Amino acid sequence: MGQIKIFGIREQLHPIREKVSEIIHECVMDAFQYPKEKKAHRFIYIDADSFYFFEGRTERHTIIEISVFEGRSIEAKKKLHKLLFQNFETVLGITNMDLEITIFETPMYNWGIRGKSGDELALNYQVEV
Repeated sequence: MGQIKIFGIREQLHPIREKVSEIIHECVMDAFQYPKEKKAHRFIYIDADSFYFFEGRTERHTIIEISVFEGRSIEAKKKLHKLLFQNFETVLGITNMDLEITIFETPMYNWGIRGKSGDELALNYQVEV
C-alpha cells in the first residue's frame, strides 16, 4: 500500500499536477514493482507567502512524501529517488535542487485498510523488492 503527498506552491504545482502524478506513479511502479491500479496521490497546495524553503530553491520547489509498508530494499528506494530526480528534471524542468523526496515506512499492522489491519490483507504485489 502507498499514499503519496505532493506539496508545492499552488500556482506552480496545480497546472502540472496530472503530469507530476503520472511521473511519480511510473517511477513507483518501476522501482517498487508496484501495480498500476494502486495509485493514491494527494496534492497539497501552499500559498506562495506561506511556503518557506532553503536558499537556492525556486518557486518550483516540490516536496514528495511517500508513505508505504516497510520492506523495500535500500536499492529499490535509491532507484526510486534516481528515477524521480531524472524525470522531474527531464520532463518538467524541475531541477534536483527544487525536489525533495522522503519515504516513510511503517509496519503493515500500523495501516487500517478495507476494514482490516494491513498485515491481514491479501496483496497482489510483493513488498520486499
